[in-house]
Order: sequence, then C-alpha cells, then structure tokens
Amino acid sequence: MWYHKPVINEELLQSLPNLKIVASSGVGIDHLDLNLLSSCGVKVSNTPFIVSTDTADLGMALMLASSRRLVEGYQMAVSPDTEYFPANWLGVEVSGATLGIIGMGTIGYKVAERAKAFEMKILYHNRKQRNNKEEIAVGAIYCKKIDDLLQQSDFVMLAVNLTPRTHRLIGKRELQLMKPTATLINISRGLVVDQEALVEALQNKVIKAAALDVTYPEPLPRDHPLLKLRNVIITPHIGSATKKTRHRMMENMTESIQAALTSLPIPNEVL
Repeated sequence: MWYHKPVINEELLQSLPNLKIVASSGVGIDHLDLNLLSSCGVKVSNTPFIVSTDTADLGMALMLASSRRLVEGYQMAVSPDTEYFPANWLGVEVSGATLGIIGMGTIGYKVAERAKAFEMKILYHNRKQRNNKEEIAVGAIYCKKIDDLLQQSDFVMLAVNLTPRTHRLIGKRELQLMKPTATLINISRGLVVDQEALVEALQNKVIKAAALDVTYPEPLPRDHPLLKLRNVIITPHIGSATKKTRHRMMENMTESIQAALTSLPIPNEVL
C-alpha cells in the first residue's frame, strides 16, 4: 500500500483468498481494519523507523518557518508591488523558547534531540514516561498532564499516532489552554486536531499560528478557511518525502513481503 491505496476492505479480501500480507508505507495504520485482516489470516507490516528522521527534520522546519514568517517573507521579497522592506516586520524567537512535544516516540524524541541544539526548554507528554537517561540526554521534562504542557509551551508539536484515544486530542478546550503567543505544529495526522476549533482559535487569536503537514481531508477543499489565513503554513504531508527515505521504505516493504511469502519472521510486523 502506498498513500493508503488500494483500499483494503472485505470485498477486496474475498477476491484475494491467497493474500498473505499487506505491507503499508509509513507509520500510521489508522487506515487499516486490523481485526478484519486478522480474521482473514492476513499479516500487516509498516515502516515505522525509516520515516522518523525526515519527519523530525520537517517538524523543526515548520517551527522555524512559522516563527520567522518565512512564507510571508518570501512573498514580500518576490512581490512586484514591494518597494521596501518594513523595519517592523518581525518574527518570534525559537532559541531559548519552550517546546512541548505531545508523543515522545521515535519521531518525538528525534525532535527533542534537534530542539536541544536550539537551546530550547523541552517538555513532553506521553503515555509512558521515558527513562531518566533518555530525558537527561535531551533535557526533556515529563508532563503527566497534557494541560501543564499546553499552558507552558511557546510551540506545541504533535507527534502521536492516530488512535481512538488521540482522535481530536487537540480541541477547543486544549487550544484555549495554550498561550495566545503559541504556535501549534502537527506532523502526526490531521484528525488528531479538531480542525474547526483550530480555525476558530486562529481567527480569534486564541493562539498565534499553526504549521501543519497534515490535515483532513488531504488536500483540503480549495475554499477551506485554513487556506485563507496568513498565520497558517500548510505542507502536503511530506514528512517522509525524501528520495533516500522513500527508497528505504520500499525496501522495507519488500523485505516484509518476502518474509511473509517464505513463512519467516516479518520485519516491522504490526501485531
């Protein structure tokens, strides 16, 4: 499967009685009915570790681009109407700011490693607390309650898997807990955020800005209000989109398929 295609449903499974495995690109498996696949005796694999470095890089890129108003600056610099650059056109600092990471798995931890180089104060919220050695290595402080992280962070970065627990994890209440000067960055899945609540928060200056690599649907309808807001940056779900990583993803998928066909242990099997 690439970009969630083809759609794996009961009709397709019935037409493929000898199917052994579904190898899905990327980390997320929210597009798959694991119970249905298991009932048909079909294994599932993904490529969870390959994408983490590039996705963490993009998270940092979105934070920097949003804080320094990179897209607006580019538009100003190339506009045929620009006669001078205003001296009071300012962004906000990343170095020394507080970054709250929601989801401290492989991607979230790599974000923390990068943020440490920017001398950021790092908070994180996760189902399980990282061990003390890992926390010290990046200078991360665990927030058992997500509310504490939201209230303290200048930048909130979402790096969780989409599950029933994380569906619309960030809604109106959570956005209102954030600082009015804060930026929300989403490199996980669009449905982790209540998009209608986000539009309202951005329009009413409940938070300062948002930088999103994911939305729902993808792409957004061309008349969607998020596309009209100057304090939003949206990229087309490109967290893992580098040539080397995409090639390694395909290699991983092929290895899983070959293992399934020869009854060997499947690399990155989703249980």
